[in-house]
Amino acid sequence: MANSTDWAREQTSRVRDFYNVYTRGFSAEAFQRLFTRDTRDAYRYFSNAVDREALAALPWWKRPAVFARGFFLAVTMKMSPARRVLFALALAAAVIGLVVMLRGIHAVWIPIDPIVLRFPLPAPEWPAGTAWLILSILGLTFLILLEVFERLSLKNDLEIARDIQQAMLPRGLYSSGGLEAFGATRAANTVGGDFYDILPRPDGRVVIALGDVAGKGSPAALLMAILLAMLRTLLDEGLDAVPLISRLNVQILRHAPSSRFITLQFVSIDPATGDLVAVNAGHLPGLIRRRSGDFERLTAGGIALGLFDSSEYVAQQARLEPGDLLVLYSDGITEAESPSGAPFDEEGLVALIRAHGDNPSLPDVGTAIIRAVERHAQDVRFADDLTVLLARRPLAAEGRPIPDTASDLAPSAQPPAPDPEPQTPPAAPGV
Repeated sequence: MANSTDWAREQTSRVRDFYNVYTRGFSAEAFQRLFTRDTRDAYRYFSNAVDREALAALPWWKRPAVFARGFFLAVTMKMSPARRVLFALALAAAVIGLVVMLRGIHAVWIPIDPIVLRFPLPAPEWPAGTAWLILSILGLTFLILLEVFERLSLKNDLEIARDIQQAMLPRGLYSSGGLEAFGATRAANTVGGDFYDILPRPDGRVVIALGDVAGKGSPAALLMAILLAMLRTLLDEGLDAVPLISRLNVQILRHAPSSRFITLQFVSIDPATGDLVAVNAGHLPGLIRRRSGDFERLTAGGIALGLFDSSEYVAQQARLEPGDLLVLYSDGITEAESPSGAPFDEEGLVALIRAHGDNPSLPDVGTAIIRAVERHAQDVRFADDLTVLLARRPLAAEGRPIPDTASDLAPSAQPPAPDPEPQTPPAAPGV
């Protein structure tokens, strides 16, 4: 008897704990809002897709069916094709089940006069409990409608954030003063934490930078915007590479959450000579593909930004000769996995650069890298953003000057004053 009592108490305690966890945060006001404000907002959102003028032109008896069809399509067409088909199959299965359960039609007498007059009304006859089943189907459908509406509202906000984020990045091919640069990015989600920038300086040098915020999605995108603003502000102060990265590290440490950090590859290039200064803050090493086919890595720097305020950084100097290709990339490129779990890896990127490095079109090279990673991953969802940034001092054709297309940059990356007349870069030895 004692064991039975203890068992009953234990089960009661478990049920009580489950109830407390499941109803945590529940309030009567929030439940009421489901059928007032939330329902009203969802109805307005989806009903806006129905052509009211065309509906008003129809006979009154056709309007309910046409409106119901338009409303149903407005809800379901917002789902992905696979989920839309699954939802339709589930509704069809529910209707077929109700038809199979139908026992027949019987008359329900509706009293008009309490004593004498009654009116027969045909009504379906189902087994006991069918009404509860229908109520559950309607409740689940109503819940799906509210969830679709909420997700669409969030998606619209994210799409606006994506447009703002894309507007912050340089657009198209940058070409000015004997240097070409091009960046491409593909976010794992609607917005991402990878970023790149191409910034001409008043002294003629060009800064290119590519970074990766820890994490992905909206939090990483917000921190990415903060970093870009800080980077451009510090560049306007005329700081050299190492002091700039040190200052940037301190600012990120002060303003970013303690759980977030940023890796960054920073390169400052003199287009006239090809001399470059690079600082690698915990990022994957940039690659310089020489015309000879050899590769050089930009590894010198320090740890990622935002970890310690006392972090120290060093610079690496190199020269980008005409025809050499500088490749900066994020870890989403090399860590992208195939369905079997094999990463794309740096070897895959190097092989791809060898195959496309001599292509004179940097946009074609960047697109080839992104597409090769997508083919490698096939249907596997990317776990991280894909970003690549390319720079090259092109060889002049028959002594003609390199055309200036710096206007392709986003407004935030335009130089503060017009560039001087383009100059033909010195030819590489042996050319």
